[in-house]
Amino acid sequence: MTDHIRLFNPGPVEVRRKVLDAQTGWMISHRGKAFETLFARIQLGLRAVFETEHRVFVSTSSGTGLWEAAARNCVGDDPARGVLALVCGDFSERWADVFARNGKYVEVLSVPRGRANPVDALAAALRTRATPFDAVAWVDNETSTGVHNPTPALAEAIRALAPDTLTLVDAVSSAGGDRVATDAWGLDVVLTSSQKCFGLPPGLAFAAVSDRALARAAQIPNRGYYFDFIELEAFLRKNSTPSTPALSLLNALDRQLADMQAEGLPARYARHAEMARMTQDWALENGFGLFAEPGARSNTVTVVSNARGIDLAAINAGLARVGMSVAEGYGPLKGSTFRIAHMGDTQPADLHALLTAFSALLPHG
Repeated sequence: MTDHIRLFNPGPVEVRRKVLDAQTGWMISHRGKAFETLFARIQLGLRAVFETEHRVFVSTSSGTGLWEAAARNCVGDDPARGVLALVCGDFSERWADVFARNGKYVEVLSVPRGRANPVDALAAALRTRATPFDAVAWVDNETSTGVHNPTPALAEAIRALAPDTLTLVDAVSSAGGDRVATDAWGLDVVLTSSQKCFGLPPGLAFAAVSDRALARAAQIPNRGYYFDFIELEAFLRKNSTPSTPALSLLNALDRQLADMQAEGLPARYARHAEMARMTQDWALENGFGLFAEPGARSNTVTVVSNARGIDLAAINAGLARVGMSVAEGYGPLKGSTFRIAHMGDTQPADLHALLTAFSALLPHG
């Protein structure tokens, strides 16, 4: 048994030693020139990942915090408008609940788990709406089901049919591992967190925010303070943050952004796609199924249908002996599925080692 279990879980993910070590640097004042230089460099790196010429806010929180930020800054209190939440799994369902808990009117458009949110259903909902929604919100990559939504097409439909409606996108398990072209696709808020495709420890979250979303926020009272886009923007212009950030994690982020640029984002995305194919092929070759529908399968996490009825706890016990771990199915899919993440800095050779070890533990005959 090893004391280090390499995680093939969809967050927290495995973090490279060089990135972990970057957290051990000396503390600096977050109100000094050294911090401003660090934060400006991080901002450029984040804009490259999100493919935006606008701002990317950095929050010392989980991605869930930025769900709340999107709710409070982009959706008003008029019940005739509200938000249309596209639901295709547990996390998109939870985001819809966050809007409701913040007092926003929420209309839900859902599909069965395993399916992507269809563009035609969205278009129909927009056409029949007497008053435009303030926003439409969806999850780009649903971690619970392994479904990758058609984000460019969804955004295009919104621009065509409801041009004043904001597009709010959770890219928690895709940004940094699959392309998210914020400006080119016309997205207003794209949020993610550090512990998935960025290959960092938990504790940071990022949101690319358009000028349109910032203008909307300026019109909405009672945005709160910690996640107030206007407050975050005022400090970002000074390469700073309103409150004390997680300095150690920012050092790790700075290191990781440099390494991501060195790898090259297209190469990084191609690596993730290759590992998705490896995992999907392995699942089918070993008598399992793929939970997500064809054409909508994630490049960062594969949800495997447990057609063989294996005992995943027993498999993970065996994997632990060689220093590895995979994830159970999530929520109502626990037992009937399991999840293999192939994101962050995981390499094809790492994944091959996992799949080989997993195969050796499967019952035969």
